[in-house]
Amino acid sequence: MVRRVLISLSDKNGIEELAKFLAENGAEILSTGGTASFLRKLGIEVKEVSEETKFPEILSGRVKTLHPHIFGGILRRDNIESDLKELEKTGIKPIDMVVVNLYPFEMVSEKTNDEDTLIENIDIGGVTLIRAAAKNYKNVIVIVDPKDYNNVLEQLKTTGDVDLKTRKKLALKAFERTVKYDSAILQKLSEVFNELPVETIIAKNAGSLRYGENPHQSAFIYKFEAENLLDKVEILHGIELSYNNWLDSVSVINMLRDFPENSAVIVKHTNPCGAAWKEDTYNSYKEALSTDPLSAYGGIVGIKGKVDEKLAQALNEHFFEIVIALDYDNDALDILRKKKKRRIVKLKEFPKGNYEYRFLDGIILKQEKDKGNVFDKFDVKTDGKVSEEQKRELEFAMTVCKHVKSNAIVISKNMKVLGIGAGQMSRVDALKIALMKAKEFGHDLRDSFLASDAFFPFADSIEIAHKAGIKFVVEPGGSIRDDEVIQKAQELGITLVFSGKRHFKH
Repeated sequence: MVRRVLISLSDKNGIEELAKFLAENGAEILSTGGTASFLRKLGIEVKEVSEETKFPEILSGRVKTLHPHIFGGILRRDNIESDLKELEKTGIKPIDMVVVNLYPFEMVSEKTNDEDTLIENIDIGGVTLIRAAAKNYKNVIVIVDPKDYNNVLEQLKTTGDVDLKTRKKLALKAFERTVKYDSAILQKLSEVFNELPVETIIAKNAGSLRYGENPHQSAFIYKFEAENLLDKVEILHGIELSYNNWLDSVSVINMLRDFPENSAVIVKHTNPCGAAWKEDTYNSYKEALSTDPLSAYGGIVGIKGKVDEKLAQALNEHFFEIVIALDYDNDALDILRKKKKRRIVKLKEFPKGNYEYRFLDGIILKQEKDKGNVFDKFDVKTDGKVSEEQKRELEFAMTVCKHVKSNAIVISKNMKVLGIGAGQMSRVDALKIALMKAKEFGHDLRDSFLASDAFFPFADSIEIAHKAGIKFVVEPGGSIRDDEVIQKAQELGITLVFSGKRHFKH
């Protein structure tokens, strides 16, 4: 049973029930200033740490718990006779539980860059208490997360103690907390001290995957940000996602974030092979599938809306590894679950992170996500006006294009993708592939729209587009031969728009 507990909290939410139970069952509660006052108001008897140490808080509260009577009580080992004799000799009493959370440095750092304010919100005693208790987890229960209060309380009520497995988990969580806390301090102060920013990434293993890109490669999945994709999705049916499944799923979710409600996308090997935006999810899916039904086989479908019974029936007519949607009807789920190997994923919320990372042979690349408007400007470079409807079509084509591996070309009409050319070393080759795919599946290219993720270095792509029947082209501009490209578009009757924004994706 817990004989003595030290409670020192910045965030006091949720502690009442656990503290009352401990006090009612004979535990002596040690505490510091604000926490002691809070507990007394709840009717809980508290002994001040300064009373225990016979030494007052000093330096405006900077030193409160840093004393042998506290740390000796935490770090003693109950199975080491010499430890217990030393405690008896010095009058130190064992402490069996430490409940601590820290000065809210992270919260303060989001609101200010004032150096003095930040320094005063760096916790010293709290971190030391946590580390000491976690180090001695066999003898001390350490709690740093209010979410763990109930589990500990239930075990104490049931058995009078906390089992070793739980103690180990609590200790690991305690060490994780101190690492994250120190990392937050390091990152913020490097910024405030005008040093090069320090990036600290604490990754928590969320499990092993069946295999990597190929069966002979092992693979794992980690979470390293509070806002992470793993917590935003729910797998409603099917076996766990593989390494490649996760890569493709991220591509689908990033596309859905950029698209309007009721749209549908299909991804294969991280590249879109179909996309459409129609009046409802069923028609959007049917049109997206018709872009390239051959490549869609074994791909991943994303629906920005709810899957109903009619759409589920249509989805079951083809082989897709995964269906991702914002919601599902019960009847739709019953239908989709008939495909035993398929994964059904519900996207509960879009992750809000602003950065993406790549880990490559001992280095980390970090960049802002390519989010927001696909255009910086809408500069029509040839004669003629562009209607609002035509502008929306060009935006649709460029939105798809930004999710295609470079060099990328997307051809669309009526808010439906007709052809995609992806990942080519030559932009004209990407265009030829997009046209080839569109013609292969019988799409009418007359008066269609073309988006390019970067500028055309030569006018040859404009000539090829014209021969295919394309009437509208959008590209960022910025080539030394822009004038030649503009002149050729004007000569051939193609409306050329410069967006001013490149969308390379490697």
